[in-house]
Amino acid sequence: MSLTLILTRHAKSSWGDTTLEDHDRPLNKRGRKSARAIGRWLNEHGWTPDEVLSSTAIRTRETWDRMGLNADRICFHRALYLAEPEDMLIELSGATQPTVMMLGHNSGICEFARRIVRRPPDHPRFLDYPTCATTVIQFSIKDWADIDWRSGDVMGFTTPRELLE
Repeated sequence: MSLTLILTRHAKSSWGDTTLEDHDRPLNKRGRKSARAIGRWLNEHGWTPDEVLSSTAIRTRETWDRMGLNADRICFHRALYLAEPEDMLIELSGATQPTVMMLGHNSGICEFARRIVRRPPDHPRFLDYPTCATTVIQFSIKDWADIDWRSGDVMGFTTPRELLE
């Protein structure tokens, strides 16, 4: 048996309203378009989540909404807002469904992506994980509680820019 993780950084957010707290910033026009493109890419490949673990930030919530995907279980966790890789691993270890999407923020999500895979994909943007970058990773485990560093195999990686060119 295997489990699948879809790891997505939130789409491009707006800095237009300087009165908003960081947590409350929405997506900008490019971000909304990017989230839809990533959703289509995932759907076309049959990589759709059963469970979503997301930061509570407005930009991660809106990224999920704009993807146009469905999931049986959607959980917004404050612990994933600007989370460190170790915190992300703890949150993931409590997942219950076979295909999980995690939506988060840099720099934590970038470092998490680097540390969770056995080998990074041969892609120039993987190491900096731009907005809405998405990696699909498969693990040869039966339960998310058994997740560990350097245990995932990359099935796919893309950025919105590639999809929108």
